[in-house]
Amino acid sequence: MPDYELPLGTCLDMCPAAERIRREKDCRLHRFEVAPGCHGDRPRADPQRAVKEYSRPAAGKARPPPSQLRPPSVLLATVRYLAGEVAERTDASRSEVASFVADRLRAVRLDLALQGAGNAEAALVLEAALAVLLAVVARLGPNAARGPADPMLLQAQVQEGFGSLRRCYALGAGPHPRQATFQGLFLLYNLGSVEALHEVLQLPAALRSCPALRTALAVDSAFREGNAARLFRLLRALPYLQSCAVQCHVGRARREALARLARALSTPKGQTLPLGFMVHLLALDGPEEARGLCQAHGLPLDGQERVVFLRGRYTEEGPPPAGTCQVLVESKLGGRTLEEVVMAEEEDEAVDRPESPA
Repeated sequence: MPDYELPLGTCLDMCPAAERIRREKDCRLHRFEVAPGCHGDRPRADPQRAVKEYSRPAAGKARPPPSQLRPPSVLLATVRYLAGEVAERTDASRSEVASFVADRLRAVRLDLALQGAGNAEAALVLEAALAVLLAVVARLGPNAARGPADPMLLQAQVQEGFGSLRRCYALGAGPHPRQATFQGLFLLYNLGSVEALHEVLQLPAALRSCPALRTALAVDSAFREGNAARLFRLLRALPYLQSCAVQCHVGRARREALARLARALSTPKGQTLPLGFMVHLLALDGPEEARGLCQAHGLPLDGQERVVFLRGRYTEEGPPPAGTCQVLVESKLGGRTLEEVVMAEEEDEAVDRPESPA
């Protein structure tokens, strides 16, 4: 309806009081939301911990009133809370954390879509929410399929987050100082996708000239060309969020590089290669991971320090090993908290501004 103006939310809590009461009554509080000392048969919600859960809009159902919608400032504070207080929890599995955070971030995006927030402030919320989601998904690592988190659902929600943010950018009402960073994250998350590359190449030239996007384009190019040396050199230098976005492609890139080595080096008698070379080339976390990668692909070892490339021995079964990615991802936090990474703008501003003409 062109004449209908969406209202602004007025709820100042992370979870509206009516929902807290209803979920408390129905015993549907997550343990992250329960007040300290109230873990009995009838746990009580802590207003400082309860976060609005996602509820799919029903067809024909009236829009929620403004009192049930959180304004952008509260949504941003909610994202900050999820990044600082929930994503960093050590008393829960990473799968449980990812499942909870992803659901609550989905509710953040829905609240934003149901109100008439300004384009610039909406982008800030969507950027922060997407950054947190990328990080908690990356932290799942090799055990992503275990626990309450559904990897396919999480992947769909990341794509949904990119879609919401890029539509916000497309409206053109900026400024959006972090747009180059997040357009680059979009390409890195969809590495090798013709559609994603096409969409990025349609962006204005000034935006594509930003270092963050040029780096993402270089990574995509190296990935497509199968240039493992260049690809992993670039991946080593990526900042933390970019590394989180690209992590889902690391296993495939390593497998393809190992397959090329096998085709080039395999002989009937076998040629050996130092595992240290493999660790360096593929940015592995150490010799143990290199040994596991080689053995997972049927390549025998000569002692503990060398792999043997024998003709006909290389095999591929199942998905490529995910790896822990300590070198490529976790180490790049550099002592910062996730909240600091998500909410920081100084680093992004340094890489997002188009270069001034000489």
